[in-house]
Amino acid sequence: MSSADPEAPEQEATETDERREALLAGLAERLGDDLLGSHILPGRDLWIRVTPAAWVSTMRHLRDDLGFRFFEFLSAIDWLPSPYGRYEEAAVDVDLPALLAAALAVDPSTLETGVAGGDTRYQVFARVMNLAERDLGIIVKVDVPPVDADPHLPGAIGTIVAIYPGADWNEREVHEMYGIGFEGNPNLRNLYLPTGFEGHPLRKDYPLLARHVKPWPGIVDVEAMPDEGGDEEEGDQ
Repeated sequence: MSSADPEAPEQEATETDERREALLAGLAERLGDDLLGSHILPGRDLWIRVTPAAWVSTMRHLRDDLGFRFFEFLSAIDWLPSPYGRYEEAAVDVDLPALLAAALAVDPSTLETGVAGGDTRYQVFARVMNLAERDLGIIVKVDVPPVDADPHLPGAIGTIVAIYPGADWNEREVHEMYGIGFEGNPNLRNLYLPTGFEGHPLRKDYPLLARHVKPWPGIVDVEAMPDEGGDEEEGDQ
């Protein structure tokens, strides 16, 4: 059956993005084995994941050689599922130590870690843009190696403040909220929490104790809304 035959099954068009594919090909050639994963969303964005050893040099290459001079943000994520479930559904007086122990028994290598993959519980990612190239952006991800071979404690990666000075605030925030270190950044002081505060509130194993001693304030008894077009008399509305 010819392709012109109206009864021939239509072939799904594969969406391509030549700009991002060319950018990824160049990065793959330069990074070699330091490029651990990638993902292209055609027409929208490009993700790459690099080794910790290549984190700083990749960011410098993007700025100095490829024109990605606009720093958008840097943040982190803890891929561990919350041991305590959704707080709006949390029960009062649960066994927090038992829940935490069960969560920490999970092998971090089995966690789902989003596009471009991941091998550790914690990841740092930054987005930079080339404004001269029709607002072309790229998200660079890096696995944060564990400290002292403990997969549930994040270690450190290199700072990129000398490349993108705007990253200083973000690195301080990530250090405060996740406990992730940035080697070479001497300014990792708290932004929000008081001096002496213990713990890192954005880690999944950090319990919001107030939510376990009284119900979530959003849980209230609400009367059901009347159906649209109900039988209510016009005078009763």
